[in-house]
Amino acid sequence: MLESAPKYQFPWRAGNRFELLIDGSSFFPRMLEAVEQAARFIWIEIYLFESGEVTARVIDALTRAVRRGVEVRLLADDYGAFKLAAQDRERLRAGGVQLALYNPLRYHKWMANLFRDHRKLLIIDGEVAFVTGAGITDDFADPDYPQRSWRENAVRIVGPVVRDWQQLFLRVWTQNAALPAGGPPVPEAGAGEGMLGRVVSSRRLGQQEIRRSFLNRVQGAASRAWFSTAYFVPSRNVLRALQRAAARGVDVRLLLPGPYTDHPAVRHAGRRFYSRLLRHGVRIYEYQPRFLHAKSVLCDHWTSIGSSNLDRWNLRWNLEANQEVDDAGFAAQVQAMFERDFADSLEIRYPEWRRRGLRERLREHLWGRVDMLLESLGRVRGVRMD
Repeated sequence: MLESAPKYQFPWRAGNRFELLIDGSSFFPRMLEAVEQAARFIWIEIYLFESGEVTARVIDALTRAVRRGVEVRLLADDYGAFKLAAQDRERLRAGGVQLALYNPLRYHKWMANLFRDHRKLLIIDGEVAFVTGAGITDDFADPDYPQRSWRENAVRIVGPVVRDWQQLFLRVWTQNAALPAGGPPVPEAGAGEGMLGRVVSSRRLGQQEIRRSFLNRVQGAASRAWFSTAYFVPSRNVLRALQRAAARGVDVRLLLPGPYTDHPAVRHAGRRFYSRLLRHGVRIYEYQPRFLHAKSVLCDHWTSIGSSNLDRWNLRWNLEANQEVDDAGFAAQVQAMFERDFADSLEIRYPEWRRRGLRERLREHLWGRVDMLLESLGRVRGVRMD
């Protein structure tokens, strides 16, 4: 089922090739390989950007590209790049990389500081793109303890939708870079045999394509609706959609972080929804080996992978972007990925969940109240970026 085009910035486009890459040990080498092969330009939009071994390799590759005559633009979120050391920033600038920061933090901005660029995107020569939920940090490829690396996915993209990713990048770059907005032309989108894909995004308080598309797909799911996220603080609409799908007999499953997480408070706040979902037939799995940071959705043979956690905070305050794919072959790969992750997870069952201790219940209640307070902030309108 394809939604009507006017609701979305970009249409569905045929003739693409999408490759699923699982974990930093898989996608970082492929991304660095693409950077080394770049001939015209490299554009990066990133949230987490922290000094370490991964970042050192990225900076080395980018500065080498500049020396080859490649134009390199790097748009990093100012808050997400807080742990990027001054010497690394200087290496980028001295090496000829055009570095811009999204929404620099300022005391006088007050609530406008909450607006962040959470997208993770790499575009090479207008020919290939990588979309992921990972940052440029050692967390996703721990050099000392690889088994602790955060669980994350990426999609390598070739085809007409790369044009749409370019347009999305240029829009934010133009608004935030104190540099000329011009650059290599955005090619016309072609067509041909291949997979069907669409770029969807969210732009803070207003345009919410990702949530709209997710709800549409869950409501129309015939057989399955599987969903993984690092942070589970859903809206009422998302909760209702999951419950109603399960009531129709759809196999609804949530894959969520287990004991390893970078924000335990968010985990506790999200667990307060478990009882309601379990009673309605939704199956919940908590991933055990390491921190589950992956953001993936599989409804029948439609998939969505990218930066968005589909929680209220992300979709209200952040720039987000996902790659959607409507293809049975790609969906089979995503299904196999989910099934491996389910096997490494603890399934939460309602009878046992009801017997959880008072300490856990108090944590859910406390952090749930904090979540409700933050949600009230999200209702503020008229906040400007300048």
